[in-house]
Order: sequence, then structure tokens, then C-alpha cells
Amino acid sequence: MDRGTNVVFAVNGKRYEVSSNSIHPSTTLLEFLRSHTPFKSVKLSCGEGGCGACVVLQSTYDPVHKQVESHTVNACLTLVHSVNFCSITTTEGLGNSKNGFHPIHERFAGFHASQCGFCTPGMCVALFSALVNAEEKQGPDPPTGFSKLTVDEAEKSISGHLCRCTGYRPIADACKSFASDVDMEDLGINSFWKKGESDEAKMSKLPFYNPKDDICTYPEFLKHELESEMCLNINRKSWCGPLTLKELESSIIKNMAADGTQTKFVVGDTGKGYYKELDHYDNYIDLKQVSELSSIRRDHTGILIGAAVTISQAILAFTEEKEGGRSFEGVLIYKKIASHLKKIATESVRNSASIGGNLVMAQRSSFPSDIVTLLLSVGSKVNLMTDLKHENLTIEEFLSRPPLDQRSVLVSIHVPCWGSLRYSFSRETEPDTKLLFETYRAASRPLGNALPYLNAAFLAVVSSIDDGVVINDIQMAFGAFGTKHAKRARTVEKYLAGKFLSCGVLYEAVKLIRGDVVPEEGTSDALYRSSLAVSYLFEFLYPVVKTGPTVTNSWFTERNELFSKSGNEKEKNSYDSIRKPTLLSSGKQVIQSRTEYYPIGEPITKSGACIQASGDAVYVDDIPSPTSCLYGAFIYSTKPLARVKNIRFLSNMLPPGVSSVITCTDIPRGGQNIGLKSMFGTEPLFADDLTECTGQRVALVVADTQKNADRAASIAIIDYDTENLEPPIMTVEEAVEKSSFFDILPFLRPAQVGNFSKGMAEADQSILSAEIRLPSQYYFYMESQTALAIPDEDNCIVVHSSSQCPEFAHKVIAVCLGIPENNVRVITRRVGGGFGGKAIKSMPVATACALAAQKLCCPVRMYLNRKTDMIMAGGRHPMKITYSVGFKSNGKITALHLDILINAGFSPDVSAIIPGNMIGVLKKYDWGALSFDIKLCKTNHSSKSAMRGPGEVQGSYIAEAVIEHVASTLSLEVDSVRYINLHTFDSLKLFYERSAGELMEYTLPSIWDRLEMSSSFEQRIEMIKLFNQNEIWRKRGLSRVPVVMPVTMRPSPGKVSILSDGSICVEVGGIELGQGLWTKVKQMTAYALSSIQCDGTADLMEKVRVVQSDTLSLIQGGITSSSTTSESSCEVVRICCNILVERLVPLKERLQVQMTSLNWESLILQAHSQAVNLSASSYFVPDSVSRQYLNYGAAISEVEINILTGETTILRADIIYDCGQSLNPAIDMGQIEGAFVQGIGFFMSEEYLTDSDGLVVADSTWTYKIPTIDTIPGQFNVEVLNSGHHEKRVLSSKASGEPPLLLAASVHCATRAAIKEARKQYHGWSSLVKFDSMFDLDVPATMPVVKRLCGMDSVEIYLQSLLSTSGKKQL
Repeated sequence: MDRGTNVVFAVNGKRYEVSSNSIHPSTTLLEFLRSHTPFKSVKLSCGEGGCGACVVLQSTYDPVHKQVESHTVNACLTLVHSVNFCSITTTEGLGNSKNGFHPIHERFAGFHASQCGFCTPGMCVALFSALVNAEEKQGPDPPTGFSKLTVDEAEKSISGHLCRCTGYRPIADACKSFASDVDMEDLGINSFWKKGESDEAKMSKLPFYNPKDDICTYPEFLKHELESEMCLNINRKSWCGPLTLKELESSIIKNMAADGTQTKFVVGDTGKGYYKELDHYDNYIDLKQVSELSSIRRDHTGILIGAAVTISQAILAFTEEKEGGRSFEGVLIYKKIASHLKKIATESVRNSASIGGNLVMAQRSSFPSDIVTLLLSVGSKVNLMTDLKHENLTIEEFLSRPPLDQRSVLVSIHVPCWGSLRYSFSRETEPDTKLLFETYRAASRPLGNALPYLNAAFLAVVSSIDDGVVINDIQMAFGAFGTKHAKRARTVEKYLAGKFLSCGVLYEAVKLIRGDVVPEEGTSDALYRSSLAVSYLFEFLYPVVKTGPTVTNSWFTERNELFSKSGNEKEKNSYDSIRKPTLLSSGKQVIQSRTEYYPIGEPITKSGACIQASGDAVYVDDIPSPTSCLYGAFIYSTKPLARVKNIRFLSNMLPPGVSSVITCTDIPRGGQNIGLKSMFGTEPLFADDLTECTGQRVALVVADTQKNADRAASIAIIDYDTENLEPPIMTVEEAVEKSSFFDILPFLRPAQVGNFSKGMAEADQSILSAEIRLPSQYYFYMESQTALAIPDEDNCIVVHSSSQCPEFAHKVIAVCLGIPENNVRVITRRVGGGFGGKAIKSMPVATACALAAQKLCCPVRMYLNRKTDMIMAGGRHPMKITYSVGFKSNGKITALHLDILINAGFSPDVSAIIPGNMIGVLKKYDWGALSFDIKLCKTNHSSKSAMRGPGEVQGSYIAEAVIEHVASTLSLEVDSVRYINLHTFDSLKLFYERSAGELMEYTLPSIWDRLEMSSSFEQRIEMIKLFNQNEIWRKRGLSRVPVVMPVTMRPSPGKVSILSDGSICVEVGGIELGQGLWTKVKQMTAYALSSIQCDGTADLMEKVRVVQSDTLSLIQGGITSSSTTSESSCEVVRICCNILVERLVPLKERLQVQMTSLNWESLILQAHSQAVNLSASSYFVPDSVSRQYLNYGAAISEVEINILTGETTILRADIIYDCGQSLNPAIDMGQIEGAFVQGIGFFMSEEYLTDSDGLVVADSTWTYKIPTIDTIPGQFNVEVLNSGHHEKRVLSSKASGEPPLLLAASVHCATRAAIKEARKQYHGWSSLVKFDSMFDLDVPATMPVVKRLCGMDSVEIYLQSLLSTSGKKQL
């Protein structure tokens, strides 16, 4: 059994052998790859298997059958000791810049599917895995250059992967381009072909893919070395991999004999992604190779699944079941179980997570398991080994046991086969007896990667009689609804057994189910979860009620056929596809390229996209750790207002690996306790005597590894004292009561418009003191906050920071350390997503690393874990708005007044910009008169900061909420109220003054009309009306929303240098965040220098390199924000290039006299030899006239809500956005789509929740849900409008990064429209319910929110109406 003490595996074909004494068993594959190999594409983002950034391909070899099996796994969850004799493939193993990129890399780049690029490597590997496994499928060979993948499989290959930048549509296109059944017309904008080319031409231009020439996923040398067993002893730690149950028993006996040892059984160890374990284990026992635990056996009674079988293997086993020895119903039950299992977690997690591990987590830790519910419903049993004794238990018996300890091992699960064999009836003797089975799951994401609010599975045996159906027996299981374990609804089962099914019986069962499915006290959305149980029971049985004796086998596959026999077309249509599968995404992108300023205006691929896809791109945490590098982690406050008395650890000794704990007392003499600074104030690096919010930094733990630093920070204990302190200010109302405000500088106070009193006097009607509350939102950049500080000579320090404003970080570090600014150098190459969160909030991370590095005289780096970052980030500003509005009877608004209370948190940050930003976009409508009172409330919450569209998102939404309220009050169509309040150019000038520009620049009216035509708006309104009339349980809504958003140009530095070989180096103050700034700068450089007009300038863009930001090389870089930094950077580069051209022209003219032709390289070589200065720097300062301008756009969104569950599906979105004359329409397209989808998150799904102390509780991917590929619009149409010449813009271009985000309010408004229809119907069912057309739809409009407004008791009310209509007779 003891055949080796080392772990042997391959990474990208390279052999690695890990000494058992050097790597702790708890070390993950991610940690190993990033610290012991050159392969840095495997990114740490969430650290819990919820984002896909760390996905790798794991391949195993079966030496008996000579087969290689490959599947994706999450490197952040996979233990490195578990990959013995496995081969790991990362995106670097597919290709790179030196040896050539893989077609996956090239297509991701060509379809503009990579922006910040941090998520791209994991997606590339996921797609590669799908391609590899598709080749194993039976079937005809695909067309040349394609794979056996279907478009559905291609798109789903990256479901569960998170991207905060792109909006997913281009990623889906890149994936689908490999599919054998792809329609080339469905693929969106790309750099391979032009619109109108034939399919054959398009295929020929795609980077060629040949599956036969693909990557070797399992090298030959590893096959030869393969062994079947390992047992590793590591400094009293042990890793054991038994092969049989007998060997496992021996290992357990050995561990039981060793008193006090902690043993952990592992298969995929995915549970630690949910339960963040801090325990140290003495022994690890790997169960994967135990034959009895890893096998699947079938017999006439059912399927016996070993506890170590992965969820993916179980899915395959259930899917492969066929009729023969099985009944028709039994096979379909298995297939339905498999279909449900595919919605659990992500594919990469399912590939590692075991069925048994899931059950044990549910039994021991009350994990909200879907698997337990499914098994419970079909009467499964488990085999449990405790103290080496085996027993067979029902699922209920298993769950009722005390939590399993290390003496117990789950061995197997038996899933019975239902049907004729189980019930001992045959179709000949009892032809009218049928099995009905269905599973249900309500979660925020249709394709999984989200825990359910409730899951359920029902199994019923029914018999058809002359005039109806009798329920012979029924088993109903519910789980994940807020109880310790899943449970059977015994009361309802007992009631229904033997009953003739009718509406009256169903109504009584529905009432009983609310008593059976009762969440525990304190469960979130408890009423909603109970209502789901009602909805699912109704959805299961009501079709049978309506069908009567016509239940057939089609019930399993085409349940809507039941309605085809009922004669009720409305009910048939309503039930049809009520649980429809997620549709494939599609869309149309319309762009207009221009050649006037070539290559400006061309849809050129984003610079660096291929190296991002291949993993060659270097982010801060990819920089190799210098010698003696230490790692930091913040200790933060868990109290909103308290004195900090002491920081300690339980043992009163520093935890393992910890070298120091840095506090404000370690700031050197002459330095200041400052962690961040804006023009409005500062925030301390560490709390001194008093902590003023939860999440405030109190200290920095410094340790030998990031894991040890994080562990130490998490177990640190802060002793607090709150004696004689005032209660913390936790609400804006309390801030008002205590006059706790931040000042708004006079120049930032927005101007009011008109006379409010006069406007109200002119109104026919008014709404007084209506209220809106808007929540916060977390940035969710894929790359967390990170920095690396390296001490340099002469008391200098170099800091690599993932920052949107290195200049500001530079200043703060100098002040904190008490050193001159020229002793500090901050470098930023690229940022893995920012959205405002890497501006001010990145400073404390860089400063803390610099302080620790200076004190300890060694490099210090930090990568904030996701939980810590979510707790400390602050995010978007929450606020309370009270408004009064006056309006005419036709909907024209005459006056609006707003009282706005903004929760700024405990420090000023940049909150002072929010009022002006809010009012700037709120002015998009002609309010007649506009007045407001805005207060920045100082509270004991974490300080809020700028987030993409700061203040503008809220202001634009407030405007729409007012419009919606007015329309509802007047019973007018909301679109007509919007239209009548759109600005004329005269009113635009009144509200926006100089920013309004010229008449020809006001494109919103034409956009409004153009969008109506291109989206078939009027026709769709009629179609939706018809749909809503014919549907009971689904309703649709449509909404058109405009955006008018002012943006401000900022000063920007730049430098262009031409080297002797003609290559060009460019430095700009703007930071590449994924928004394509470097690409636009390269295009501008090539355009501006090509004016020299010599041979070879047509290809200048290939010679341009934009280099990293360095605060000592290029000063006054400012902040990259507000959507305009790309323009400013381009303009300063144009100025620099013009200077260089002016210097080169005289030389060119002289040389042309001497030479018949002159190319670029020759000109530059001569310039160098003749001492022409080929480096030019400048500083662009926009003038007062062109500094601020308006952006215009509009969107139409169509949604469908499910009244039974509250689920909202975005069917379609149409956007037209005015980019002026786009510098790069492909990049602007990506910005528009990405911003819109991020806005969908704010309005529909992202709940940034805190507890009563203000501590963030939505602190992981498990609890915070950004949009995924299955929640974006099913049809996503975007037109980038090139509106014409704008003299005062940079080559007539306009911003695209933030304004489109505001258009996502159209989704929220469309949801409101659909809910309104549902409420009308609800009112029609019951005369006792008063219909109110005005209601508050919360932001975000999550499933519970939508369901509440549609009626938590809608099923009961509907059944009551049926019973009442029929005189309470059975239908």
C-alpha cells in the first residue's frame, strides 16, 4: 500500500513531482500552480468555485482500457495531493504568443470576447474541455474547421462562469463559432469578416480548428509512471488513498487508535467552497479510488451509486438508462433526476463533487441540497458504515441521525427503479395506472450556480377512471426552504392518497401544504418559500385536474398535450413552456466604421486580447514574488462604533507563519495615518482608538503565505469597548436627526431649474411625498484588490498596484510613510476590472503593503480574499428619495421637487460628486421646474465610493419612477408620458445650459423614433396585449427608456517615443481596465503619425506598444473614470504625434529630394542619426466649452414573468446609443453591452445585504448574484449610432462606458409592466381584493419581490375563483 511518498502529475505536458514533506495536504492546485509553476493563467477570484476563473482541465488515464478521460475542475477547490498521476491543462497549454495561439484564443479575441481578460483563461479551458469531449461523441464528422459541439452545448460550456465586463454575448458567439450546427448569420460582430459576406467566405476566415491536431491532454511519460495507490506521510499529516473498502476500514482503525487526531474524508473537497474551513487536519483519506465507493451498479431494483461517485458521473448514469429491464416511467424518472442535477452548481464543480459528499454536508451541516430532496422523493436508501458496521437507512433516517463524525463513512446510495417492477402491475392488467414524476427548483439563475429558494420533487401513482383521476399514492419532498433538512410533506400526502382529484381537493391540499412547508424563524423570504411550495404542488397536479382520465405517457415529455384535450386554449397556452428551457442567446449588432481617420473608426480587435486568453497577460498578482516576500491580510472591525482595546489571538501567540501585526502605531515618525485621500477628505489607514464602521481596517497581519495571513486575520479577536459612546448612526433618518452630514462644496452643488411653486400651481394634479429607496451594489471586479510593495535603495519603495488612479496612491503612500514623493514609484500595467472600485478603494491596499514593506525591510504583497473585499468595499451609494410632482392631465409634468438622503458612510471618499451626477441625468426629462434638497449623510457604515455611473444610475432611475407614478395616477400609457416629457432643444438648453451643445448634436428624438421602428415597438405592444390576454401564469411587459448623461473630460498626460527601428512606445495617464483604452490609443497613434505620408505608415498600428503606467515616468496621470479617459488619452497622444510629425517633416522633405522612395523605417533611422528629438510629451487640458457634453441613447426591453415563481426572463433588449463618430465601434459595442448587463444586475438580482450592524452578509458568490449568461436578454440587439461630425469632440467621438448602464432601468420598468398585468388578473379573480395600479417595485426586483407583488396567494385565489364560478362543484 505504501508505494510512494511523492505526488507525480503533469501540467501542460511538463512533469511535476512534489515531495510529501514540502506541500501540506490542504494545499490547493491553484496555490501550487501560482506559486510553483510559471502558469499564472489560473486566477484566484472567488476562491469558492463560484466564478470559473480558476478552471483547468484535469485528465486521467485508465491503463486497463487505455482511455483518457478529461473534465474541468476548479483549481481553487482541488487539493494538489488529489491529482496524483493526473494531467492538468491550463490555457497556456493550448498556445501562446511564442508558439502560436490556439483557435480558441484567436476567436475569443476576434469576437471581442475579452475586455479586462481576468475571466477569459478559465472560459477558454471550459470551451476546450467541451471540444475535447465532443470528439468522443458518436455521429457524423462535422464540417471542416468545426467540432461536434452543438450551439447549445457550446454556449452552455461557459455557463456558470462569471464575467463583469462583456455582457456575455460576444463570449457566446466565440464559443458557438466552433459548433457544427452554427448559423453563421447568428454570429455577431467580429474582426474576421465584413457584413454581407457569404457563409463560405466567413468559414474560410475563421481561425482554423482541426480537432485531430489538438492538444495532447495526457502525456505518454505519465502513462508509463502510472501507479494505482499512494500513501503520503507529511510531518504527522497523512494523505491516504485506499483502493478497497477493506483498506479504508484499516485506515479508519488506525486513525481511531490515535487519540486526538482529526481526519478528513475527501473526494473533490468542494464543500470548502461553501463552508470556509479553518480547521487543521492530521489525516486526509482520499475516497476516490475505493472501488466500492466509486462504482455504479445496476440491477432490476434500481441503481446503486457509490458515495464517491461525482455528480457528473451520476448524471451520466441516470441519462444512459434505457428501457428494456426498466419501465417507461422508471427510465424517465431517472432522466428527470439527471436533468435536475445539471442545475446544481457548475459543471466544473459537478465534475469533482461527490453524491455522498453532498448528502453528508446536508446531514452534518444542513447544506440546502437538491440531491437529498430528489432522493427523498423516490424512496432512496443509503448504506452507512459506522465503527466498521454497515446499515441500510432511508434518507429520512439518515438525516435524523446526529451529525456524522470521522468514525462514519457513507458507502453508497440506492435509487430504486419505479414503474411496473416496483408496483407489480402491468399495462395489460392495469392500463390506466400511471406514474407521474416531476422536480422543481426556484433559483436566481436558471442554469445553476445558485442555491435554490426551495426545491421539490413529487412522485404520484394515479389511476384514470371514467370521469377523472384518483391519486393512489403520492410522495412529496421539499428542501432548501429554511429548515435543517429536506422533508416529506406527510400531511398532504396522507390527505391526497386515495382522493379523486378535483379543484376542491387541490385547494384543500394547497392549504395543507402551507402547514407542512414552514421555514424556520429568521429564514429570509420565508413567505415566498412557502408560496413556492404551493405553486409547485399546483403546477404538478392542476394539469391532471384539467385533463381528467386522459393521462398518458406524454405527461412526462409534453405536458401541454394534457391541455390540448381540455379544450381551454388559454390554459393550454399558459401552461405550455411555463418551465421552458433557457433559450440560446442571439442578437444583432449594427455598427458603422469610417475610413476618414484610418485606423480610427475601425472595429479593430482589442489590444492584448489574445495574450489575455492565453494567460500571457500579467496582472499584479501574476508578478513572481521576490525573495523573502511576505503576505498581508486585513483585520477589520465587526462593530459599527467602538473603541479598540486590543487585538489578540486565542493562544496569545502569533499563529503559524505570522511574522507581524501592523497597526497605526507602526506608522513611522513624520508619517500620517492615512489610507486614502480624495479632494474631499481622507480616511485613516487603520482605526486608531475608535472604529467607526464594520469592515474598517484595524490592523494588517503579515505572514509567510497568503493562506496563513488570511487564516490569522480570520481568527483574530478584537476586544471592544462601547462604554459612554453614543449609539452608532445606522440609517439616513438617524443622520438627519443628529445633523450628521458631509459638506457639499459650492462648486459641486447642482443648479435648480425654474420656480417649483409656480410649476405646482400650473399643475392639474399632484403626487406628494412619494418615497423611493435604492440599495447599494458591489463592484465584483473579477480581480480582487491587490498590491505588491518592494523596498528599494535610499529609502525608496516601488509599489505595483491594481489601481484606477496610481497618482493618488502615490501621494497617499508618500504621506503615510513620511517620505518625499520622488521616493515612491507606483506601477500599474493592467487592471482586472475596476468599475470605480479600483480608484479610491485601492489606495489602502497599496499603502498598507508599502507600510509593512518599509517596516519589515522586505517585499510585502496582498490579495484580498473575496469575503474581505466585499465587506470592506463600500460600493454604490444607498439612498432615500422623497418626491412631490405636479402634472397636467395629459401627463406633462410641470414641477418636481426631490428630498434626497444619500448614505455616504463614515468618511467622505468621493461622495460629494454624487449630487451633481444624480441631477445631471435626472434632467433628462423636461420637468418644467426642478428643485431639490440633497444631503450627504455621515453614518457608521463603510464609506461608499464611485461605482460605474455613480449617482447617475440612481438619478436616471428616479426619473423613470416619477414618470411611471404619474402615468399610473392618470391611467395613461407610460410610454406616452415619457414622450410628452422629452426635451425640446429649447428646454434642453434651459436644463443643461452650455453642455447642450448645438441643435444637430441633440440626437435623442431621432434615436427615440429610430428605435421604435427597428424594434417593431408598436407591433410588439399589440402582441404582448394578446399574449397577456391568453396567458394565465405568464405575463409580459415592454418598456422604452431614454438616457441623457453629461460627462466631463479631464486633463491627461501623454508621451510618444519613436525608437530607432521605427517601433513606437506610448505612455498615457489612462489605465487599461478592459475598456479598450490602449487599443484606441494605438489607433490614434497610428492615425496621427501616418500624416507624415511616407511608405509603410499604413501598418503603423502594429508597431505601437502602450506601456504600463509609472508615476515617476509620467506624472499627473489622474483618475481613469467617467467614461472619458480614453478620449483624453487619445487627444494627448494626437498632440504628441503632431509634435513629432512637425519635427520629422523637414527631414522627410530633404530626404525625398535625395531618394526616389522613403519608407517609415528609413525616415526614423535617419532622424535618429541626425539627432531629431523623437520623444514628445504633452498635457491635454480640455477647454471650458468642450469640457462637458451630453450623451444620448435609448433602450427597449421586453420581459416575461412567471407568476407562480416570480422568475423574470429578459426576452429581448434593443439599444441604440450615440457614440458620435466612434473611435472603435467594436470596443464601444462591448462597453454598451457590458454596461447594460451590469445595470441588469443592479436592477434585478444583486442584493448587497448587511446585518443590523452594517456588516455585509452577502459576502460571496453563494449569496451575491451578478448576471450570468443565462440571465442576459435572450435576444440582444445593439446599434452603435455614428451621429455625425462633432467639432468639439475628439475626432467627433463620444463616451460609451457608463451611460448605457442607465438604460438597464428599461428591464425593471418592463418588469413593472408585466406585474401590473398580473395584478389586474389577480384582482379579476377576487372581488375582495382592491386593485391598485400603483405599487412600489423594489430594486433589485428579485424573484421574491416579483412574486410578492403578483400575489403570494395567487394559486389559492385562482382556485377559489374556479370553485366560486362552478358553484364549488368539481370541475
